[in-house]
Amino acid sequence: HIAMEMWETTGKQAMDASLATGKTVDLGETGMDAKEEWWYPMYMKERCPGLPDWKALNKCAEAFATAETAPKGRYLGGPVTWAGFDDERVEALGMDYEVVHAGTDAALFAELESAVQRKAPVLLWIYAPHWAVAKYEGEWVEFPEYTDDCYNDPSWGMNKTMAYDCGKPFGWIKKVGWKDGEKKWPGAYKAVRNFHIDNAAMSQMIVEVDLEGKSVDETVAKWMSENESTWKAWIK
Repeated sequence: HIAMEMWETTGKQAMDASLATGKTVDLGETGMDAKEEWWYPMYMKERCPGLPDWKALNKCAEAFATAETAPKGRYLGGPVTWAGFDDERVEALGMDYEVVHAGTDAALFAELESAVQRKAPVLLWIYAPHWAVAKYEGEWVEFPEYTDDCYNDPSWGMNKTMAYDCGKPFGWIKKVGWKDGEKKWPGAYKAVRNFHIDNAAMSQMIVEVDLEGKSVDETVAKWMSENESTWKAWIK
């Protein structure tokens, strides 16, 4: 009945549509700042020195190409269920790239790990908070800055006939819940409304689970032990 992570970067439109039905309620921000965008490891900047400016990508398309996409560059997007409008972005900005969608989150990051180990060409969707930005040195591509008009008004931006000619939105991660649930479980909803954690704390827990092999239960128990005053304030 509660979604603990609605990302402004890719979930804002779905959340707004849900809230408009009157059946769900905005339970506030989590305290984390979301960023999702095209990303490359730093060694690729040596092969495409105009980066992080997105305009450099067309000049360097072959540097990001694979046997399957050449002469076009290859961009590895998230699973199609993540939305993100990357196919639309490539078309609207006239980019010489083919969008290939990873089947799963695990497949996306497995390909990143493999590419970095081989220093192979890779350009892909990376989000934060996540362990990847802590483990690997790299940069996000800088596209024209997002505005709501970019997604909703084709006349906005450099392409006057197509929407999505900008980067992804950056911003909040919110909690959303079933509206009637607040009457049924007021204590739980109060705790969820009060829940607040920052990127640094979340990233550290992600590192412990995904890179250090600790269990989720072990990692959460450690955080709770070290931050008792924080979580107890959520349930007062």
